[in-house]
Amino acid sequence: MAALKAAVIGAGSSYTPELIEGFIDRRGGLPFGAFYLMDIDAQKLGIVGDLAKRMLAAKGFDGEVVLTQDCDEALAGADYVFAQIRVGQMQARIKDEKIPLKYGLLGQETTGAGGFMNALRTVPVMLDIARRMEKLAPNAWLVNFSNPSGIVAQAILDHTNVKMIGLCNAPINMLAEIGKQLGGMDFDYDYTGLNHLGWITSVRKDGKELLSEIDGSPGILQNIPQISYDPKIMKAVPYMPNSYLSYYYRREQQIEKCLKAEKTRGEVCVELEASLMEQYKDPNLSKKPEELSKRGGAMYSTAAVSAVDAIHNGKGEYHIVNTKNNGAIPFLDDSDVVEVKCLLGKDKVTPVPIKPVENDYVKGLIQAVKAYERLAVKAAMAGCRETALAALMIHPLVGDFDKANAALDEMLEANRPYTDYFFG
Repeated sequence: MAALKAAVIGAGSSYTPELIEGFIDRRGGLPFGAFYLMDIDAQKLGIVGDLAKRMLAAKGFDGEVVLTQDCDEALAGADYVFAQIRVGQMQARIKDEKIPLKYGLLGQETTGAGGFMNALRTVPVMLDIARRMEKLAPNAWLVNFSNPSGIVAQAILDHTNVKMIGLCNAPINMLAEIGKQLGGMDFDYDYTGLNHLGWITSVRKDGKELLSEIDGSPGILQNIPQISYDPKIMKAVPYMPNSYLSYYYRREQQIEKCLKAEKTRGEVCVELEASLMEQYKDPNLSKKPEELSKRGGAMYSTAAVSAVDAIHNGKGEYHIVNTKNNGAIPFLDDSDVVEVKCLLGKDKVTPVPIKPVENDYVKGLIQAVKAYERLAVKAAMAGCRETALAALMIHPLVGDFDKANAALDEMLEANRPYTDYFFG
């Protein structure tokens, strides 16, 4: 097989060793001969890149590993592009977490007001990367983990011709949790929703529906404050929720947790990353350290690399990814980006139509958040404050003009280096 080129954009991330491990584990089916690791942060790129080189060398890899700050160099001729960028880095995330709390709103990096600000920073950069791919790697697949993944996918799939899927590690962790309870992964399932707003609505084995017999609480991710799932919640919405649904089910409790926390999750991650970077510097280290599991990226590489393996080798496997709806969820438009079970075949992604969802809470919440996502893309594309305000006002975690208006003003000003297009 011809050697493949992988480009990792945002390779200075502490998550990169997790991704490299995935490449190593799947090297039999994915013959990568070159890894181009790109980041704008030269120091982090050097530290993480050197560890990546040691990890690959330890497993006998003798191809190219190139560290670069030039995005075009990384993208040129790539077969697969993996994006994991954080525009504004951790300091911007911490602002996303803190500013909304001043107005009684949830401070979180991917949803609510904080997630919206992240979208305004990230969508223009990801669109630029996608447009570069159109010229430099027109046949490549883009696998995006950059948050907010669903909004990024909506923007790219609406406004470019790039082949792409958006990924999140929450669904694969939910399936792993079910597998633990059932004693194996030999079950079928239905999954419906949007990124960070999804439910497993059916679990079947040997022709029997098992969803009501398993613990419907999701496996809580490291980056989400734990809450209790009252049995009344599970009766009102009788599906297994993605961990991020805790922000909707118990909004005030989650806001209170954020207000009482000594540090935001972003501040905790700054400390974790500093510790990880010190470990990554060890010239004798040639595998990912155990502490990386605390960072919140459990099964990240499994989700990314197994999906690429299925697409490249035409495996006909089912994976939960973000892609155009195309009829999978009947109460959304075909062009809406959704997070659903898809059949991944040779160079294609086919959403699987779900069994009808009868719960009106699920339908209504998905439709409301989809409307928000559409407005968020428009605001990010046009730099339009009025559209941005409308997006926040329709979001179920905001929904108030006075709070949305004040928080938006402060967030745009605090992010002026990345939101200048809103001011001129």
